[in-house]
Amino acid sequence: MNVADFLISSTEAQPGRPALRLGDDVTSYAELAEASARVAALLTEAGIGPGDRVGVMLPNVPQFATVYYGVLRAGAVVVPMNPLLKAREIAYYLADSGARLLFAWHTAEREAKAGAGDAAVIVVDGAFQAPHAPAESVLDRAEDDTAVILYTSGTTGRPKGAELTHGNLTRNVEVTLGDLLSLSRDDVVFGGLPLFHSFGQTVTLNAAMATGATLVLLPRFDPAAALGLMARHGVTVFAGVPTMYTAMLGVPDAPALPALRVCVSGGAAMPVEVLHAFEARFGTVVLEGYGLSETSPVASFNRPGGTRKPGSIGTPVTGVRMRVVDKDGRDVEPGAVGEIAIRGHNIMKGYWRKPDATAEVLSPDGWFRTGDLGRVDEDGFFYVVDRKKDMIIRGGYNVYPREIEEVLYEHPAVAEAAVIGVAHASLGEEVGAAIALKPGATATEAELRDHVKRQVAAYKYPRVVWFVDALPKGPTGKVLKREIVPPESARKGASA
Repeated sequence: MNVADFLISSTEAQPGRPALRLGDDVTSYAELAEASARVAALLTEAGIGPGDRVGVMLPNVPQFATVYYGVLRAGAVVVPMNPLLKAREIAYYLADSGARLLFAWHTAEREAKAGAGDAAVIVVDGAFQAPHAPAESVLDRAEDDTAVILYTSGTTGRPKGAELTHGNLTRNVEVTLGDLLSLSRDDVVFGGLPLFHSFGQTVTLNAAMATGATLVLLPRFDPAAALGLMARHGVTVFAGVPTMYTAMLGVPDAPALPALRVCVSGGAAMPVEVLHAFEARFGTVVLEGYGLSETSPVASFNRPGGTRKPGSIGTPVTGVRMRVVDKDGRDVEPGAVGEIAIRGHNIMKGYWRKPDATAEVLSPDGWFRTGDLGRVDEDGFFYVVDRKKDMIIRGGYNVYPREIEEVLYEHPAVAEAAVIGVAHASLGEEVGAAIALKPGATATEAELRDHVKRQVAAYKYPRVVWFVDALPKGPTGKVLKREIVPPESARKGASA
């Protein structure tokens, strides 16, 4: 078993068909398979073998697929990374995973080399081709062997690497195809979701490659550009987060999309009015689902052609069970709110080298506690009523407050810092920071924004900063974020 077998099987069946499109450039299945085999040979020559970790810091370009499948073919483990990361973030990902090599997009070369430490860096551009004879085979891996380590913080702390196995990813793709998309080689899938996230990897890249469909890539999401590509290339399947749908609805004179047959949404709750407006405007169906990095990611969905409930995350996919439980792990009554727990073939192996963190969320009998509050109705449809307590979703990107707070605390004038989400009309949430300065110290809002901006990816730094005398705290001294209320000026600034 190997996730790369998806590509190999489709190549054997239709070598000349287009696998990837980026603008006017087309990569056939045969070309992609050969390029990935060259990467596998490069890795083998560099001493990278089964189980070794390899960082992949590339945007949505054909080279992502080339490197991704090349790493898997060699039996190594892909560590996907956002190409917008800065040196300190890169250093953490590489050191924690123990990655010995990093493929970095050329625009991120400076940050990648600054954060690489002992890891070798291979700079990738649009003309990248591994100068090696193609590897002849795909290394067979066990179902429980790790294929990808996806970093996620959950609610607090530094990012943890969720180990997704070849079995996890293979089964999740098969379920996505069978339960949800019914893809065929005639489909054209839109690839605007970041491929370094599990949603993009499973539902767009791997699903398309498994069926011989064509994936139309967009490196940076822009609603007008996305609609133009969808019309031009006859996209039949669109996968995105709610903010993408909202943004596309805001495009004036949007083209008709007669080929579009199904859309899927995940990552956050979609407002029902947005769902209905999108369906009415583009004449398609939008299916909401739910999942996390730790669940490969698809856990539940509203099925096409069957009963669906707007506002619901649907019912568990084949082979997966879901429950809503109280703090003691007992099922709550239908309609009551509790924590969503999931069990099935999609559940991660664990957090990389963090057995204690794994034990906190994964029970001995395989139930994963998501940290998300939800309810289930009498028909078995699940609803998320609140996200993980602290995480901010800014325009579809996860921002973990503690990471930003740690950077703020490094500023010499900062005594206390709390990062929270502030409502934003188009992004969903903006990153906000409440700051208490040290006695006698001075700093401006712009100074603190710039301090963080220099050290983290652009989507993470707080655009909204305000000062307080002290942060609210409970009896144990823990900061009570729920009691932090941004001033009116901050709320207006966030929505501007």
